[in-house]
Amino acid sequence: MTSTTITPTDQLREPLADLRRRVAGALHLPDDETWDAARAAWIVTVDQRPLAVLEARDVQDVVTAVRWARDHEVQVSAQPTGHGTTGPFEQVMLLRTGGLRGIEVDPAARTVTFGAGVRAGELLAALDGTGLTFLAGSNPDPTVVGMTVTGGLSWFGRAFGAGADSVEAVELVDGMGRLRTLTATGDDSDLFWAVRGGGGDFGIITRMTVRLHPVPQLYGGRLFWPIEQTRAVLDAFRDVTEGAPDGLTVWFHCYRFPPFPEIPEPLRGQAIASVAVAHLGTSQEAGRLLAPFRAVPGIVLDLLGEVPIGALDGIAGEPTEPSPGRDWAVLLHALDDRTVERLVDAVGAGAAHPLTMVQVRHLGGALARQHPTGGSFGAVSEQYLVGAIGIPIGPGGDAGVEAGFADIEAAVSSVSSGRAPLAFLGRRSTDHWWSPATRARLVAAKRAADPLGVIRSNRPVEAG
Repeated sequence: MTSTTITPTDQLREPLADLRRRVAGALHLPDDETWDAARAAWIVTVDQRPLAVLEARDVQDVVTAVRWARDHEVQVSAQPTGHGTTGPFEQVMLLRTGGLRGIEVDPAARTVTFGAGVRAGELLAALDGTGLTFLAGSNPDPTVVGMTVTGGLSWFGRAFGAGADSVEAVELVDGMGRLRTLTATGDDSDLFWAVRGGGGDFGIITRMTVRLHPVPQLYGGRLFWPIEQTRAVLDAFRDVTEGAPDGLTVWFHCYRFPPFPEIPEPLRGQAIASVAVAHLGTSQEAGRLLAPFRAVPGIVLDLLGEVPIGALDGIAGEPTEPSPGRDWAVLLHALDDRTVERLVDAVGAGAAHPLTMVQVRHLGGALARQHPTGGSFGAVSEQYLVGAIGIPIGPGGDAGVEAGFADIEAAVSSVSSGRAPLAFLGRRSTDHWWSPATRARLVAAKRAADPLGVIRSNRPVEAG
């Protein structure tokens, strides 16, 4: 006698067929030819195994899907692009909200309203020429909603604070299937606080309005040196950042570039030390502030210059295609001589476990100041963030990446706070970011908005 395994999809076959008839967007199920493409995460090594995937065409699709999930005891997770995925999401319904479009700029009010599917590069392009910007990060591919609700660490964070604190309004569908609009003056102040930095665990966001900030002039780009200059570049990086005005942001990088033809000849197949810069000011001001970098000999490529706001997302040159990469990061109180020396040993020319990319971001400025009406992201007192990306290739690749992360962690141990912002946690738990008091308040907001636990984010607030 042959036994047959009944899956949750089989058990819900008729209800899922009913849902398919009721929504405008495409509903993908495991038997469909489109299934593997529909369920894929941005990190290609993450094997998502959801119950179904719905490409929401409009807000009503989101409302219908959440109410269906509530009634059938199924969890729902928003994934416009699949960035930030942390696990298999077994038997969860994935809502692809990338189809929720629209950008409405109000230059007079200095605000912009946009759909949940709008990506960072698209919004920067829409703001080009306005003299205004949102608090954009380093990659054009993630959605603005996704990067903002997890905090929004931006090129302009030192000048204007966390992106989450510039949110003016959020439209979301809560766990009971209610479409709600959250603002600072509304009745949902605790939920509005939670959404601004607590991630996507409180509802499926459909639209957002954020405050824009003035950028009359922007100077930026990158400088590159051979990896042998890592110590000299890191020394200059520390000198520049220790006295930097809030309008200047500098990030240090070590790269191991593959020998791909799309990479410029001076960098192709090379190990490189680099800095990336965004300066709210003139080229003359930037030249004076960045002089210590110019004094480091051996520059192999100079990409510094005036930058239109629409090209901001190209400064860091981050990949926009799905990747097998893994990431790790931790916040640092300072950079002292001993830490710089140990970092050079861990990531420079003689690194025992070289990684694809290692980055040190300068934070501080407005990021370190508590916003009086801010959200749950809060102030970041640490002055630097060190992070790394490794691509596990071949036998033992994963172990090599882990060893590289461990080398960096040991190098910065004397100045590390042990914390990392929500979007930089990698495989670690949210205990490395939220304090017990913050978590308790987030949990209370979650239970009020989603008492049945229908909404499932990448970082559940009730999980460690």
